[in-house]
Amino acid sequence: MNFHHILTSPVSRRQLLQSSALASWSLSMGSTLGAPTSASNALRFGLITDVHYADKAPAGTRHYRESIAKLEEAAAAFEQAQVAFVVELGDLIDAADEVDVELGYLRTINRVFSQIAPQRHYVLGNHCVDLLTKPEFLGEVEQEKSYYSFDHSGIHFILLDACFRADHQDYGRKNAHWTDANIPPAQLEWLRSDLQATSHPVVVFAHQRLDVDTNHGVKNNAAVRQVLEESQQVVAVFQGHSHENALNQIGGIPYCTLVAMVEGSGPEQSGYAVVEVTPDPTLSLQGFRRQATQRW
Repeated sequence: MNFHHILTSPVSRRQLLQSSALASWSLSMGSTLGAPTSASNALRFGLITDVHYADKAPAGTRHYRESIAKLEEAAAAFEQAQVAFVVELGDLIDAADEVDVELGYLRTINRVFSQIAPQRHYVLGNHCVDLLTKPEFLGEVEQEKSYYSFDHSGIHFILLDACFRADHQDYGRKNAHWTDANIPPAQLEWLRSDLQATSHPVVVFAHQRLDVDTNHGVKNNAAVRQVLEESQQVVAVFQGHSHENALNQIGGIPYCTLVAMVEGSGPEQSGYAVVEVTPDPTLSLQGFRRQATQRW
């Protein structure tokens, strides 16, 4: 697509966003995946992560204000793909120095996000509860819990919350460091019980990574992986936090890390994905912009 031609033509910003997104969709997905799937039991959902919206000047490679336009472009692709729901994998907002300012960031970006799909799920990232408390963030996005599960089209989905310090205290009011991410014993036991209670294939969503021992990893992720592996039902884990494309397979489970939407200036410097999954299960992740496409 010739972006110079588009930018100098008398079209609206909304038309630009939709045309660029739909062109990306048609070029990368092809006519077969671009149309409703022929498998009646296939499910599609959208994924975004690390939007880091804030009304402040860029810092390094992070262009906070541009995340609104990037999210609007993703919305056009999700609409074309007819996704059933969208999952935001954490760090929807960036930090502020005052609670009211940070709540303003959240309200602004959530007005955009809430128009994308009627069903949305928010994974808590460390920036979501840097200054805000969990009840404040969850109250604004109208989500009851920070970790929970739900079923859709024969698939069992689980959202995890690793925004706990090593002493099991919740993040909030700048009381934690981003490298101290943990799944506390109560949540781990809930996860084990939840997995035992389902007979469906399972897809897990997290913010901090469950597949690495770096600062971006959950400190007790080996214990989490053991629970996931013991169930023999987990077919994929999707995560964010490190702002990079990555795909690792550990214990027979693929751990797919998505790129951050906030990194870089311009519509091409973004990333988002559509996942298609069937109860067989078979999975494919179609990446847009800088997000890599994965199939397994």
